[in-house]
Amino acid sequence: MKTKDKVIVVTGGGNGIGRQVVLELLRRRAKVAAVDIRQESLDETARLAAAGDRLATFVVDITDRAAVEALPAKVADALGVADGVINVAGIIQPFVPLKDLEYDAIDKVVKVNLYGTLHMVKAFLPELIKRPVAHLANVSSMGGFLPVPGQTIYGATKAAVKLMTEGLYAELLDTNVGVSVIMPGAVETEITSNSGVDMPAVPSSQQSSISMTSPQDAAKIVIDGIESDRLHIYVGRDSRIMNLMTRAAPKRATHLIQRKMKDLLPE
Repeated sequence: MKTKDKVIVVTGGGNGIGRQVVLELLRRRAKVAAVDIRQESLDETARLAAAGDRLATFVVDITDRAAVEALPAKVADALGVADGVINVAGIIQPFVPLKDLEYDAIDKVVKVNLYGTLHMVKAFLPELIKRPVAHLANVSSMGGFLPVPGQTIYGATKAAVKLMTEGLYAELLDTNVGVSVIMPGAVETEITSNSGVDMPAVPSSQQSSISMTSPQDAAKIVIDGIESDRLHIYVGRDSRIMNLMTRAAPKRATHLIQRKMKDLLPE
């Protein structure tokens, strides 16, 4: 689906990849409904965009089902009926093994990453199906197909988002709704602080080996993938390589990521 002149809803639009997706969509002449939990973050996105009436912002907690269910009508009033939804919003867990992860942290990650995405899909899909052409895209993660020690519950939620999106693709094959699942690798965002998580110190020996994608480049990859109607959109060289390695040698891939991550976990 070409995004020009389409109404696109973007969650997590107040920071990171989500903000850059909003800005890139506006550059491509879409109308954008940016959704975030923080007004000040949306205000900064709006300041950067300077897009006039092509941008509308909505403060919504996506874990609140009733608030999300009210969103399609609000978007329609502000910009027109949504033609697309890009679910970017997500959080990570504290960098600890599952045995040490508190249930409060588990609940928070599951509610935002899985139920938040599910709420948005359920709320907007009935209208998307009625559009002449539409698109639904959900952000999973490289951690959704590759086990990452210290992010086991985060990975489990992102794997659930991946399979849910692939299931939607199968269910919607005979409709005008395109479907994409987005799997970023390491992207230079503030997801740790936005998740309320302290980032462990990265050993100096590893710093030079970590290749990260900029949020701006990530946004371009995401929207190019949507406009090409790709089911799987891999963001970053690391995501593309680890996808191939996981398919070819899953045990070896797991051992590799364990060696990379073990120094970030508490003793």
